[in-house]
Amino acid sequence: MMVFAIACTEEPAIFLEENPQMATLSVPFNNAVLNQENADENITFTWEKSNYGYDAAVTYTVQVAIAGTEFREPIDLVSSTTTQASVTTAEFNQRLIALGIQADSEGEIEVRLESKLSGTKVSEMYSNSSIMTVTPYFVELTFPRLYIPGEYQGWDPSRENTIIYSERSNNIYSGYIHIYGGSGEFKINEGPSWDVNYGDNDANGTLDQNGANINVGTEFGTFKLDVNMNELTYTLGAPIKWRIIGSATPGGWDADTDMTFNPDENVMEITTDLVVGELKFRGNADWGSNFGDDNGDGVLEANGDNIQVPEAGNYTIKMDWKTPGQVSYTLVKN
Repeated sequence: MMVFAIACTEEPAIFLEENPQMATLSVPFNNAVLNQENADENITFTWEKSNYGYDAAVTYTVQVAIAGTEFREPIDLVSSTTTQASVTTAEFNQRLIALGIQADSEGEIEVRLESKLSGTKVSEMYSNSSIMTVTPYFVELTFPRLYIPGEYQGWDPSRENTIIYSERSNNIYSGYIHIYGGSGEFKINEGPSWDVNYGDNDANGTLDQNGANINVGTEFGTFKLDVNMNELTYTLGAPIKWRIIGSATPGGWDADTDMTFNPDENVMEITTDLVVGELKFRGNADWGSNFGDDNGDGVLEANGDNIQVPEAGNYTIKMDWKTPGQVSYTLVKN
């Protein structure tokens, strides 16, 4: 039996089977220890085509997730319009670590196949999932990135320190930009050049290739920038002005001391005299946004422990957002 699925003036009428048959995915192995010596070797996933009742143009995407999470946060591994797709061992290993599986530790993932009709509004279909047990090897993660040139850093897209990352390699990027004056304008570039760049012609949160500069407005500070390149959209968080506060700082616990933006290093910093005591980083003079250091390791935690200053002197303090998913700091006596 055939059922009518779509009809409109912009798209052709499509008739689907009443019960379309989803593709069946075959995984390349069930248990494997990955090896960096085989980093360039391909891992191939294969499947039988989905049956929609007509010769459909289908994009298939292999998705992976931590076993038992019901694909709440899947990562797209590889896509194809045929009946197979391959990734290198290095790419597969990278995705496993991005999922949170520890290097040299056995972990279980679930794998499924997404089947999506091209150019229609028909909902995606998903295959049954399969369990794979995999042990990744250690490697420094190299996340996909976007470059964020603007007046705040000299309109230079080649600067490696003004970038945001896609931590799950899913074309969704997040990071921070520090705009503390000037025109407040920036753009979003795919690479360290102007070859492919995006702005916003209508100031509506939608990206336009070669579009008008994006403007943060008249309120300056540190902004969280989220970019969805799948949908060509972006959002900017509210500006936060960072300061230090505490018994070691010039204002004690009663008054914040402003930090300034260093465009060369893309960090917030301050050079000031400190006394023996404690300090924290506080946003907008509000305890609802503060950072401390629970482990004394230079990595900040929201609402973390006070940072100890064991010796009086002149210090340079830096606050850094460049590492994906982490805010760090340095406290150096001059």
